[in-house]
Amino acid sequence: MIIRKANTQDSPIISEHLFLAMEDLLYEFIGIKNEMKAKEFLLYFVEKENNQYSFQNCFVAEDKNEILGSINIYDGANLEALRAPIVQYIKKHFNINFNPEKETQQGEYYIDTFGVSPNQQGKGVGTKILQYIIKSYTIENQQTLGLLVGEKNPGAEKLYLKLGFECVGRKVLTGKKMKHLQRKP
Repeated sequence: MIIRKANTQDSPIISEHLFLAMEDLLYEFIGIKNEMKAKEFLLYFVEKENNQYSFQNCFVAEDKNEILGSINIYDGANLEALRAPIVQYIKKHFNINFNPEKETQQGEYYIDTFGVSPNQQGKGVGTKILQYIIKSYTIENQQTLGLLVGEKNPGAEKLYLKLGFECVGRKVLTGKKMKHLQRKP
């Protein structure tokens, strides 16, 4: 398995992976529980440049020409600029005054979302992706990584803690209580 920077051709599978991780949040974003519309919304942004879900901010795990998992990560200092096109799109197309809480900030590279194909879950793909990101960002480039994990997701939290993340606080994102975890150099 190799982990590489994503390209625009990877967008359909990336959006499927990200949808697995953020389905409920997407419904909150667009104001309706409609899987097709939520997936169309996400793919629209993964295919585009200069937004928080763009393929530009993603890495993929690939084996035998099959993408097994995807991770979305960006500099937290750029959140507002990366989120602006999403906010504008939601206001225009869904008529919602979308103004979610800030989920990250300057001083951390933020793991926004990542997911693994359902037929590959439980095989260590997610762990390998996270280990790659930790090595690249924290060990080699001395950057702090941050992420949010739902308080009702102890399995994911256990994995993050095992990989050296520590709880540094709590946040609320679209009404969901989350733990803010960081992995420092």
